[in-house]
Amino acid sequence: MAFALAVVLVAPVAVTAAASAATTLTVAQALAAQDGRTATVTGYVIGQPTSNTTVLRSGFTSDTAIAIADTAAETGPSRMLYVQVTTAYRSTFGLLTNPGLRGQRVTATGALTAYFSHGGLKNPTAMTLGGTAPSPSQSPTPVPTTTPVPGGDYDSTYYANAIGKSGTALRSSLHSIVKVQTKLSYDQVWEALRDTDQDPANSSNVILLYTGRSQSKTSNGGGVNDWNREHVWAKSHGDFGTATGPGTDVHHLRPTDVSVNSTRGNKDFDNGGSPVTEAPGCYTDADSWEPRNAVKGDVARMIMYMAIRYEGTDGWPNLELNQSVNNGTAPYHGKMSVLLQWNQADPPDAFEKRRNQRIYERWQGNRNPFVDHPEWAGAIWG
Repeated sequence: MAFALAVVLVAPVAVTAAASAATTLTVAQALAAQDGRTATVTGYVIGQPTSNTTVLRSGFTSDTAIAIADTAAETGPSRMLYVQVTTAYRSTFGLLTNPGLRGQRVTATGALTAYFSHGGLKNPTAMTLGGTAPSPSQSPTPVPTTTPVPGGDYDSTYYANAIGKSGTALRSSLHSIVKVQTKLSYDQVWEALRDTDQDPANSSNVILLYTGRSQSKTSNGGGVNDWNREHVWAKSHGDFGTATGPGTDVHHLRPTDVSVNSTRGNKDFDNGGSPVTEAPGCYTDADSWEPRNAVKGDVARMIMYMAIRYEGTDGWPNLELNQSVNNGTAPYHGKMSVLLQWNQADPPDAFEKRRNQRIYERWQGNRNPFVDHPEWAGAIWG
């Protein structure tokens, strides 16, 4: 009997040792590596996920999943990893049974793949209490415990797999990073834009992209001088419409005056044309649109984001930049040489950086890499 008991006790120790021997990732690194690989991740238990945007912090209803983050005070679901808790681990790691687990650090090993349509870890092979954050010799620096400033440095966490690369390798890495996102419905876009495009001087208003006008958040609609949702990458370029996916990706959706939106239509971007009366500084002709100087770079970086995010691998068209201003319904947008010039001439300002941060923190959980690193445009498209 003593010998049999000893065997039983040794087995869990071996599993724990195997888990700790693996390279340990931060939650941010795990969220950026959702490709099915097996990995060990350490984080603090935040609560029980019930949808891709909801995590219960009390009143737990089941033992089947936990959400973990790099800091115990994390509030944004986009920065949490959803960990499946299978039958073998529910008595110890299920929150319904163990509500006191919240706030404790855990280490889990499993497959990095979507769970609840959200960055996750499934089919765990090991789960233990405790664990230490990865050291610099093991992996990049963990996420800071304080909220980064808009446009802050994410090189050691979010962009860790892209740093030092260029060309096709950089493009591929960035796609793998930014494709991990929460997808919004077209109705949700209204509320998102009220947050992401808020006037810094008036919290009741949004700033319209092409006119620069500050306008009431509630004056959206289809009437004269209302604002509506402009697809900067024209939705007909690839024919993706307004269905969830590229048609609802807030990184390229902006509030615009209804009639100005109509005048722009689905035109490509280029310099020149006749002045647009309702949008001073904007110009247009039969096949192109030139935005005002203050947002030329913004427009360029939104188009570049779309070309990196949508590579034709998730049921949507493969969106690409080209040199044409007559793309019509083809999944292309131009004019690439002009967009590269605009990216250099109009670097990201505080408004654009704040917008990128809000989308990351509150809405989609992914970033526009060209706002954080405008130089990556040249490294990819030269």
